[in-house]
Amino acid sequence: MKFIVTGGAGFIGSHIAKFLVKNNHEVHVIDDLSRGSLNNLNEIQNMIKFSKKDISNFEDISSIIEKHDGIFHQAALASVPQSFKEPEKYHKVNVIGTENIFKIAKQFNSKVVFASSSSVYGDQINFPISEDANKKPLNPYGQTKLDDEKLASKYAAQGLRVIGLRYFNVFGIGQNPSYAGVIPQFIQKISKHESPIIEGDGNQIRSFTFIDDVVRANYLAFESKIDHAFFNIATEKMTTINELAELLIKMSELDLKSIYKNQRQGDIKKSYADISKAKKLLRWNPEINLENGLKEIFPKI
Repeated sequence: MKFIVTGGAGFIGSHIAKFLVKNNHEVHVIDDLSRGSLNNLNEIQNMIKFSKKDISNFEDISSIIEKHDGIFHQAALASVPQSFKEPEKYHKVNVIGTENIFKIAKQFNSKVVFASSSSVYGDQINFPISEDANKKPLNPYGQTKLDDEKLASKYAAQGLRVIGLRYFNVFGIGQNPSYAGVIPQFIQKISKHESPIIEGDGNQIRSFTFIDDVVRANYLAFESKIDHAFFNIATEKMTTINELAELLIKMSELDLKSIYKNQRQGDIKKSYADISKAKKLLRWNPEINLENGLKEIFPKI
């Protein structure tokens, strides 16, 4: 089959592209390289088609996309702190860009699996968080992902097959510490024999989900007979930021202690997902726990 992977030179997108190539599919990667890197595609560069394009420019991307079977839409700006500084830019790329992808998919009658985020939930009271929980994003990034979901439902009503995956704290090889989550930032510090820096008291709870599990979720979503739905994609194990720091320090065998500073704006206190819907309808289960995932990447990241 022929697939398009937007943001395919980024962290999650490049892993999806490599998975597809490994399984003998044709892959066209679209990425503007503002966050991604062609280095992420080195091992498959001669086996894919690559276009450096901005998804927020409809004419630009529609002119280069040919008939295809499906789109894995991963392109987005994803830094929560940066989204407060550049909300209009985040809306342009994440919302207008996503609508452009939906328009193209509708034109070709293609199925779309796109990256949503646990950020759409904001701070919740009831846990684990199910897909039908109230959505109240705490930051502009989360709001763009919620806007994407509303667009998905709008286009689904017009016949588009589109599934949104709400990722919870994805980690793995290839993350950029400048734009990614806490794990690559901690590893970057500890690899330099420096103390990890924790924003807030460290009691924030996360569901760290390994990249290979996320890739499988994307493919299972595409292969499913489901035309439109949203799914939580997360591990079922809760971990505090303090526990994460302690685990990485222990793995490093260094004598380090975490440094604490003010909690960042728009940070969620507790993020813990109910994944029973993905288990039942996608037949997806997370297979790699936090410790085993960290062993895969530390200190390779």
